[in-house]
Amino acid sequence: MANLSYKNAKNIFVDFAMTEKNPKYQNAISRQNSIYKKSDDLRSDFERDYHRILYSNAYRRLKHKTQVFFATNNDHICTRIEHVNHVSSAGETIAKYLGLNCELVRTIATGHDLGHPPFGHTGERILKDTIIKLGIGTNFWHEKNSLRFIDNIETLADAEGKERNLNLTYAVRDGIICHCGEVVENALKPREEFIDLSTIEGANQVQSYSWEGLVVKVADKIAYLGRDIEDALSKKILSEEQKNEFEYIIKNLFSHKKLTDINTSNLVHLFTIDICKNSNPDKGLNFSQEYYEIMKLIKDFNYENIYNHKRLTTFHSYAGLIIETISSTLLGYFDGANSIYKIKSDETFYPLLCSTFCDWLIKYSNVAPEHRANRGFINKIIYDINSKRDYETAVIDFISGMTDSFAIKMFNEIITF
Repeated sequence: MANLSYKNAKNIFVDFAMTEKNPKYQNAISRQNSIYKKSDDLRSDFERDYHRILYSNAYRRLKHKTQVFFATNNDHICTRIEHVNHVSSAGETIAKYLGLNCELVRTIATGHDLGHPPFGHTGERILKDTIIKLGIGTNFWHEKNSLRFIDNIETLADAEGKERNLNLTYAVRDGIICHCGEVVENALKPREEFIDLSTIEGANQVQSYSWEGLVVKVADKIAYLGRDIEDALSKKILSEEQKNEFEYIIKNLFSHKKLTDINTSNLVHLFTIDICKNSNPDKGLNFSQEYYEIMKLIKDFNYENIYNHKRLTTFHSYAGLIIETISSTLLGYFDGANSIYKIKSDETFYPLLCSTFCDWLIKYSNVAPEHRANRGFINKIIYDINSKRDYETAVIDFISGMTDSFAIKMFNEIITF
């Protein structure tokens, strides 16, 4: 298998692909609720899910959410929307060669970060600290929040203009909550159990139900490592010593390569080919030991020299101030059923913050059923306005859906006289 191509692909996973022949398939295409059908719809269940994600507001907001560099004004720095497309591209290449369901891979990849908060993993840590302080939870992790968004928050208008929840298939929901790519591991195999996904309490607690979900998990690792180095080089945040260290790592694996040759597409290509060569249903999705070790080295290098860079630490504090200011402001309005009136009373001072959060409560709580009806909202009600815990959860959800730029705009509105 020295020269890989689709022509000589062995499709060794084809019998395990999530298709009608797979014994897991009926579970995989099941939805929490029945979904309306169009008589002339040409799409498969997974392709339909892909379009539901693609048309969602959460997907649109990814273009203004941090990947590594916060609230960037540079058009060529990676944002979360570019990242999910890189994951989709790498994942589909792997799936096509191995004989897996490319539609399912593309759909999971496109939706895998829909619940990522503003300011990337820094925002994730800040929201985790916030919910612990409030006593409404012990963890905030974006994989679980992505499932929460696709299950409870994101809506689309149906043929009658009524706003309904996305109501995606089990396999897509499963792939999204199980996609954690932060833990480097080898020989991945799917689980057999058809579990309630809401019971998963931590990242990487269980493996995906499908091989396709595992492909996205691997593609997530492949995609972010190379792209983050490319951005760090373009922003000139690496010292000559750090560049030499990384070049040494590269030369140990690719003796004919130079640092300038190592960009996103090259690294994605090399790791993609390696996993295609070394995976099979018995061993699982598997990198060669050589590439497995180099992936760990690159990951460690990125954490030490990029993600914890001193230029980013100042923004970590700024992001914390923004999120804490917005949350404390909104939390101060709680007054049961009167909360919405208290919020509206400050609309003169904070017009956008107050109006958008009132709209959030109207859409997702029982505060104003007549307004919900008038606006065509028939999505789930997920907050009881009389419950302080529910109100606090609404604040966390509201913030977690923000883009970097919107959060900064809200912060500036609060502090400006």
